[in-house]
Amino acid sequence: MNEFLEGKIKKVYFRYLSAAFGSALITSIYSVVDMAMVGQYQGPDGTAALAVVAPVWNIIYSLGLLMGIGGSVIFSTMKGKMAGVDEVENDYFTVAVIGSVILAVLAWGGFISFEQSLLQLFGASKALLPLAQQYLLPIKFVLPSFLFNQMLAAFLRNDGSPGLATTAILAGGVFNMFGDYLFVFTFDMGIFGAGLATAIGSGISFLLLLTHFLTKRNTLVLRKPKNVMRKLKEITVIGFSTFFVDVAMGIVTILFNRQIMKYLGTDALSIYGVIVNISTFVQCCAYSVGQAAQPILSVNFGAKKGNRINETLKYALGTAGFFSLFWTLLSLAAPLMLVKIFMEPSQEIMAIAPDIIRSYSLSFIFLPFNIFSTYYFQALMKPKAAFIISIARGLVISGSLIFLLPAFLGAGTLWWVMPITELVTAIFALVMMKRYMKQMSHSMSSLSTEYLEQGAS
Repeated sequence: MNEFLEGKIKKVYFRYLSAAFGSALITSIYSVVDMAMVGQYQGPDGTAALAVVAPVWNIIYSLGLLMGIGGSVIFSTMKGKMAGVDEVENDYFTVAVIGSVILAVLAWGGFISFEQSLLQLFGASKALLPLAQQYLLPIKFVLPSFLFNQMLAAFLRNDGSPGLATTAILAGGVFNMFGDYLFVFTFDMGIFGAGLATAIGSGISFLLLLTHFLTKRNTLVLRKPKNVMRKLKEITVIGFSTFFVDVAMGIVTILFNRQIMKYLGTDALSIYGVIVNISTFVQCCAYSVGQAAQPILSVNFGAKKGNRINETLKYALGTAGFFSLFWTLLSLAAPLMLVKIFMEPSQEIMAIAPDIIRSYSLSFIFLPFNIFSTYYFQALMKPKAAFIISIARGLVISGSLIFLLPAFLGAGTLWWVMPITELVTAIFALVMMKRYMKQMSHSMSSLSTEYLEQGAS
């Protein structure tokens, strides 16, 4: 924990960024490689089927982040305040584990019981439903592991083991890539093989994450916690914004799926499946910025070191800006290249894909900053600001525009929903960030003045 309080911010930030980036990138590769392999094997219908499945990942990952980010932020803040490991921090870790178990059981039972109804709600037609069910068949057996991987990785990064968190996720992702090719093409399993590779890869990551508890670096201990419900509420409040970023993406995906099928048809849905995966990459890059900065921000906030918080913010904003430019320019310059990665496109798809992808990709200019802002406000224990940003971006603005734009301005305006949403959200987030920076600067200055006066007296 000393490196957060005393180490060079630049060195610490970029070490954690490299670990978080690797972890986030490999997490996104699960769905991206699956879609690429399935799209090449089964064509646009396979791509469309995995677009239908996408909300499942959003929901299960978001539940893991709810407990993982919420619990680990408080865990790190307490360490910054107390300058050492105390039973209070491990109370929060234990409660986060308990919460994860409850959510995993509920999600697992609900999905198994209502699988067909949920997939139809997510936009599956009669033709796409069997393909989606084939893909999910092996995944259903290990569904909780995806939730626990998110929760454990968050705590490992805050417990000084970002490298192990990355290695564990990387190992599962690498197996998934090779397993996809082996099962889908070599064993001719098709879309079921992609699901099987994903399920095994998740299990590998989970087992490797557990090895942290056997190392000397580990300070995470399960214990009998006090005030479980109060601590669970605190974790939920802090983690809700990150949770909602992911679950809202699932909601928006469902709404897009249904509106696309209503107005534009299967070809457009298959292109949207490509966009979902590109957006997943962009979102994971943004996650890596937030996950790298969060433990540094949280610990220094607890220790009331404002200068170190501002320096961390400078590096985080610079990194978010780089990711914004990279993904926006790539999408604008080579939309057909991105399509061909995920499927063998028909002439109809090749004709309409460039305009669709270029329009939607303008949202990538603001997306990394907006996602990072939720981590920033959470780390500074400002859940209200993070909540407003995640709700506005993930549901209120985007959800309204998905229905209003095509109804009043034509079906093609669906692709402008997210650029408008991200722009409006970015303006609000920037205003709130400047306001809190001024408040924090004033607060830190007051503390320093008070300290000097006490010393003089």
